[in-house]
Amino acid sequence: MQHDREVAQLASALGSGPRGRGFKSRLPDHLMVEGFPVLSIFMNKRLHAYYSGDVQGVGFRYSSERTAASLELTGWVKNLKDGRVELVCEGNEASIKEFLQRIETMFGSYIRDRELEWDKATGEFGYFDIRF
Repeated sequence: MQHDREVAQLASALGSGPRGRGFKSRLPDHLMVEGFPVLSIFMNKRLHAYYSGDVQGVGFRYSSERTAASLELTGWVKNLKDGRVELVCEGNEASIKEFLQRIETMFGSYIRDRELEWDKATGEFGYFDIRF
C-alpha cells in the first residue's frame, strides 16, 4: 500500500499520469503490461510462402517488396534455383492477408501453386527487402 502511494506521488510529481514521463506510449492501456508496452511481436504473425509457376522475371520480387513496404510488413523475398519464389514476411495478420490478396491480384495468372506456413513473428527484420 505504501509503495503504491509512493508511485502515485512520483507519477503526479512528473505531471504525466500513472506511467510518468519515462513511460509515455502511443499504445492504449490495454496494450500495456505493468506500465510497459507489450512487444508487437507477440501480436504479429509470420508467413513463410513459396510460389511456383511463371513467377520469375515478371516483377514478382519488386512488387512484393513495394507492397510489403506499403503495408508496413518486414521480411524478404527471393528467387529460388528451381523457379519458385520464396518469401517471409511479418506484421499484423490483417496486413499480411491484404499483402497476399494484392500479390495474387497482380500475379494470379502467373501463379500455379502456393505453399503458405503461418507462425508467430520473431521480430528479426527491420524492413522488407529482396534477397539474392
